[in-house]
Amino acid sequence: MRRLSLNARMMQDELVSDQIYVVLIEIDHPELPRPIRLSTDNADRIQAEPPIYGTRSSWRGANPITDPYLWIVASALLPGDQDDTPAAATIALENLDREMVRLVRSFTAPATVAMAVVLASTPDQVEAEWTNLRIVSADTDAGEVLLSISREQIEMEYFPSGRMTRDRFPGLHL
Repeated sequence: MRRLSLNARMMQDELVSDQIYVVLIEIDHPELPRPIRLSTDNADRIQAEPPIYGTRSSWRGANPITDPYLWIVASALLPGDQDDTPAAATIALENLDREMVRLVRSFTAPATVAMAVVLASTPDQVEAEWTNLRIVSADTDAGEVLLSISREQIEMEYFPSGRMTRDRFPGLHL
């Protein structure tokens, strides 16, 4: 069971609330000079000219002043809570700039993704968090960039198998 803060529980119990959930996304890759930090909320004005909005949070060690989470027009399907399936998510980014597609197509190795849900009023307090996810596919078209994110299935982890000998498996050789 996931624990929620008192503010999140109060927001969910109210009929009308001024609070909103915000998804913070951090994409990291060895070829990137620094992680890409994205947010689904445009609450803070980061820069005046050109106008850039985002969320100032210290999640995952980010400096709220120098490394804000930049606002993107996106929709996100967050990972589920099922025990028998790996955490999987989908992020649909509006294709607003040609550089987005160029960046997505420039990598051959998968990038690492971390996602968190916070309240807009308390961006440093994480309500839900998923880490060590990988981008498994990136589909682009004229309107959007669709990122499919998942973790490796536990059944696919490498495991050194033992040899079937009498010493290790005496019941097999009767």
